[in-house]
Amino acid sequence: MNRTIRRASVFTLLLVFALLVRATWVQFYEGRALADDKDNRRNAIETYAEPLGNIVVAGERITGSARTKGSDLAYKRTYTDGPLYAAVTGYASQAYAPTQLEGIYADVLNGTDPRLKTVTDTVTNGRAAPGAVVTTVDPAVQKAAYQALGDKKGAAVAIDPETGRILAAVSTPSYDPAELTDANTAGEAWTRLNEDPDKPLTNRALRQPLPPGSTFKLVVAAAALEDGLYASVDERTDSPDPYPLPGTERTLGNENPDAPCENASIRVALQYSCNNVFGKMAVDLGQDKVRETAEKFGFNDDEQDVPVRAYTSVYPSDMDEAQTALSGIGQFDVTATPLQIAMVSAALANDGELVSPHMVSRVTDSGGDVLEDHDEDASTR
Repeated sequence: MNRTIRRASVFTLLLVFALLVRATWVQFYEGRALADDKDNRRNAIETYAEPLGNIVVAGERITGSARTKGSDLAYKRTYTDGPLYAAVTGYASQAYAPTQLEGIYADVLNGTDPRLKTVTDTVTNGRAAPGAVVTTVDPAVQKAAYQALGDKKGAAVAIDPETGRILAAVSTPSYDPAELTDANTAGEAWTRLNEDPDKPLTNRALRQPLPPGSTFKLVVAAAALEDGLYASVDERTDSPDPYPLPGTERTLGNENPDAPCENASIRVALQYSCNNVFGKMAVDLGQDKVRETAEKFGFNDDEQDVPVRAYTSVYPSDMDEAQTALSGIGQFDVTATPLQIAMVSAALANDGELVSPHMVSRVTDSGGDVLEDHDEDASTR
């Protein structure tokens, strides 16, 4: 064998060796990542090969599965009263990643959660029968909130103060999750919903913090009573009307100049929403004491899961006295979700005890055996 042939043989062997190394790397090290890739259609085929488990409200399924025709995706998700419950369920789509409860409990609902496996499933290496997600939602409360909002852009959250069970979570304008379930039509619906200026896909109930305005006065009142700044809700406060904002030439007045807000008690100030009373009260307490109380209600908690991760409601730091006064009436940089304000109201209604809000009562396997019990696990602050 001459030198040229020998060199070519060595080079060829090196190429083969490199190919084997690369194939081994892809198969054993990158295989899991490729299998889990959201664009790997095999995952969708496997997920929708069988009907999904269901999300349940008051003993009734509000989701289902329908047989498809002419597709390698055998089933697609269906919804009962989809727009009514969209802020609770989210959507399970053949084309897009699932959201809300559909996303959080995807493994339970598609039967891949290891807790669902029976001995037979393990022996046959088959997929387990899917489980169910039982919510805390009360359909009557949900419908009342949805109908009350009507065509308005807004949100509503209702919480049972004693148990923390979320009885309603509504966001309007809503959308029908069924529009996003079928891979053949989901693209058009996705584009239309995302280009809609009213942003129907935004869950305003849990994930759109805004200035809370006068609803934050409840937090300031609680701080004043807890700190001992005032002994009772009927003690008269020291509150000029209008209130001069410290360090500025501006004053803080009231929407109704005839309201009895000068030196009003906390009870009267809440009744007439007196800005002067709560602005001055926040300054008298100081931002640190107001923040401490706000955080007891759940503000500044960046891990508020219900189990959907809610956006953080914020009471700011490093304010001057004028800014602190504005924070006392829910302005400046104070932000809160409807969930957060519902938590404030629930804690006050429960004698100052805040029970962790939760939207899921329990998670079960196909036979109804409980895998998770969130009613029993609810904690208090």
